[in-house]
Amino acid sequence: MRPNRLKADLANGETRYGTMIFEFLSAGLPQVLQNAGSSFVFYDMEHSGFSMEQMKFQLALCRGLDIVPLVRPPDTSYQYTATLLDIGAMGMLFQMCETAEQAEEFVKWTRYPPSGHRGAMFGGAHDDYSSDSVPDIIAGAHERTMVCVLIESAKGIANAEEIMSVPGVDVAHLGHGDLSLSLEVPGDTAHPTMQKGIDAILEACETHGKTAACLAGSVDTGIDWVKRGFRMVSYSYDIGLMTAALQSGIEQIRLGVNEDGSH
Repeated sequence: MRPNRLKADLANGETRYGTMIFEFLSAGLPQVLQNAGSSFVFYDMEHSGFSMEQMKFQLALCRGLDIVPLVRPPDTSYQYTATLLDIGAMGMLFQMCETAEQAEEFVKWTRYPPSGHRGAMFGGAHDDYSSDSVPDIIAGAHERTMVCVLIESAKGIANAEEIMSVPGVDVAHLGHGDLSLSLEVPGDTAHPTMQKGIDAILEACETHGKTAACLAGSVDTGIDWVKRGFRMVSYSYDIGLMTAALQSGIEQIRLGVNEDGSH
């Protein structure tokens, strides 16, 4: 089984970068992302409509690479978690985590008995079609599977310390969009109430030796949040990256042509 270098690096206090995918799936996507410097990719099934078949294809494409594929499921349920792990996801991003009890249940979904209640199927996609012994496969799965929770509500912020104290939870991911709605400051990440919530996530991670993650929509935001303590950073997302690059290129060409005056 492939080890999860991302999980080990983050646990050692290192900072890693990746992106999120909501729209554009292709056979070359994981390789392109790795070539661009991504250590991980979050595939978002909650807002995208991606199917399990599409996910199995993408997860298989990641198998021969160093990039670590993580998935946000359409909903928080054992069935989605079990299926996505079995088809090759190396970690889950569970949305709207608000209590330690929820986090404990999420961890159990990713662990085999007796430490959890994940259903058993060995020698498949999730263990790289391994012929190792069952105990070795279980140990490898527990070692490499990441549990990331989205803290994206006022209740989640209030319980951030307890959530991050749960053994097996590796990452607290800031859900800035939903958090701004919950805190009644829609889209205003700079609002003092939002900033207080962000600090609460960072403090909880620092206290319990866990990783704080975020989606940075701009370079300046990314720099600021890394300096504040975020160590797992998704730089934008596929739609945003495509739009920004295309807009910038077209605008620069137009400006260049107008300055030259020859067309």
